[in-house]
Amino acid sequence: MHRLPPLSAVRVFEAAARHENFSRAAEELALTQAAVSYQMKLLEERVGAALFVRKGRGMALTDLGRRIAPRVSGAFKTLDDAFAVARAENDSILSITTPRTFATNWLSGRLGGFHAARPDLSVRLDVSDEVVDLASSEFDVAIRGMSARPPNCIAHFLMRMPVTPLANPSFLAAHPLETPADLAAATRLSPDDDWWDLWFDSLADEDVSDRHHSGIRFESQVLDGHAAIAGHGIAILSPPMFQSAIEAGLLVQPFAHVATYRNAYWLVYPEHKRNLAKVRAFREWVTGEVRRAAGDDPYGILVPFADPAADEAGR
Repeated sequence: MHRLPPLSAVRVFEAAARHENFSRAAEELALTQAAVSYQMKLLEERVGAALFVRKGRGMALTDLGRRIAPRVSGAFKTLDDAFAVARAENDSILSITTPRTFATNWLSGRLGGFHAARPDLSVRLDVSDEVVDLASSEFDVAIRGMSARPPNCIAHFLMRMPVTPLANPSFLAAHPLETPADLAAATRLSPDDDWWDLWFDSLADEDVSDRHHSGIRFESQVLDGHAAIAGHGIAILSPPMFQSAIEAGLLVQPFAHVATYRNAYWLVYPEHKRNLAKVRAFREWVTGEVRRAAGDDPYGILVPFADPAADEAGR
């Protein structure tokens, strides 16, 4: 068991010993001279010996004080070096946690651009659909799918989640779809996904009563998309997450109608990290990249939710 005296008193002793002047120690530590004197009295009582003696109008170290002062200063130097390492590592590594679909289909393929812009920063990407407590975690920022800004965090709206059926052209050639009603006889991937209901319910002039049938159920949009690209069926997906596959002609949109999911993607981080240079750099990059990728925004992903206070609070 350590029998250390109060570290606040030890810190005051180190400064007073280094300056051999209580007034200058008080200035360095933003204390009053009376507070320095009190801490020295407290420390001497704990040690059981005098560390300073009055000399003229000032104070001077005793022999004991002079012997231990270098060791105390060395201990604080060791602590300072240790925390300098922690600060340097913290400043040079950006830790991000993000859902699987966003990480796999949108962020990972673009992070090279961020590294090119900020080669001094290393990025650690955690891919998980689990929502972590950012305030107590090691992560600097998170991308989250939410319907509104969370409490106790800074949040910036990134993009909406438009949803619409997508399929490989070869599948559509073998299974022509003229109207949404034709989906009742088509092989739909994850047919009980609530995005299907969202899309069907948003149709203004169509009533598709036969919505549910057996099919392959996947646990993520990524797997649904891969199966659709392979021609195994038609999937209900968010087009911005499959932009490269759409541009390559691997997925096409058989119907012009698009619905919008209640959640959007947000960039969030704890209040105490809002002024970190690395967080500001990522925020500026990712918001700019979203706008660049959206282009003329055919799906309306850049239209913010009707909650101006949410994004304003993140500025």
